Amino acid sequence: MAAAPALPAKRPLEPLSPGIKISLQIGSAFTDEDLTFAKQMGVGYVSVPTRGGTYETFAGIKQRVESHGLKVANVGNSSVHNMQEVTLNLPGRDEKIEAYKQYLRDLAKAGIYYTTYAHMGNGIWSSRREMTRGGAPARAFRMETAAGNWDGKVFLPPLTHGRRFSKDELWENYSYFIRQVVPVAEEVGVRIGIHPDDPPVPELGGVPRCIFGNWPGYVRALEIAASPNVGVCLCCGTWMEGGKEMGKNVTEAIRGFARMGKLWKIHFRNVSSPVPNFVETYVDDGYTDMKKVMRALVDVDFRGILIADHVPTMVGDRRTGWAYSIGYIKALYDMARA
Repeated sequence: MAAAPALPAKRPLEPLSPGIKISLQIGSAFTDEDLTFAKQMGVGYVSVPTRGGTYETFAGIKQRVESHGLKVANVGNSSVHNMQEVTLNLPGRDEKIEAYKQYLRDLAKAGIYYTTYAHMGNGIWSSRREMTRGGAPARAFRMETAAGNWDGKVFLPPLTHGRRFSKDELWENYSYFIRQVVPVAEEVGVRIGIHPDDPPVPELGGVPRCIFGNWPGYVRALEIAASPNVGVCLCCGTWMEGGKEMGKNVTEAIRGFARMGKLWKIHFRNVSSPVPNFVETYVDDGYTDMKKVMRALVDVDFRGILIADHVPTMVGDRRTGWAYSIGYIKALYDMARA
């Protein structure tokens, strides 16, 4: 009898050093001035989105960032993020999965060992922008007017793909994907933090949001993955959007995922209220007390990446709101450690 093929060796996960890694998001076309801005704010890390790339792309970003005395927290790739082909089993699914595997290999080759992944089949849903404190434009969601969008694709209600999908289909499709991805993530040593559905409502456009739209769904999904390399990117704002339907509030989710050893990244932001209607607001102006959120992170010895996210547009240039949010976050972190 022929011997079974040898399984690829597993690269151990790099241990996370103590402390929260406060990180600034910068665009893929970032400038030296953007990196100087990060240094001036006293953050040690930057997160960079891309719309696709290769090892050379990611290695080039890392080299440039490090030349300014900063570190790369993660490099995203929107072309293998929120993949409708994967989530809904549409034509091109296997090609997308192969592209995602290659993305993981390229990240690791470049020396980047964390990535955020989102699993929405019809994008992030929003309504027309509204004003938050002081007349600052910000993303809003109203159930009766919202539509989906991702990477230039628009998803319109009532049925974004011409039919309703069942929860069983969604779970089967997720299982098909994650069981192929896990061996590659383990081979190259990359952590995958899975982002909540945004917004986390039971169904949008005929697509259930049953997997990453609530606490029980997350627990089941992590059990299916059954890998030390698959964990959570907890977007606080998205979790707050779901309200009581999430099964745990945001601080309970932080403590729960931390006990599981699965909490790897935090999107630190606030919203005005839970669904069916909300506006993304300043970090200090929503319905959740972010002091409690930061204290929970310190209590559980969170050692991952933390970013400001979906920041309202303030008067001044594009950096004003980010400076406000990062400054507030740093002050909360000092407060929580005191």
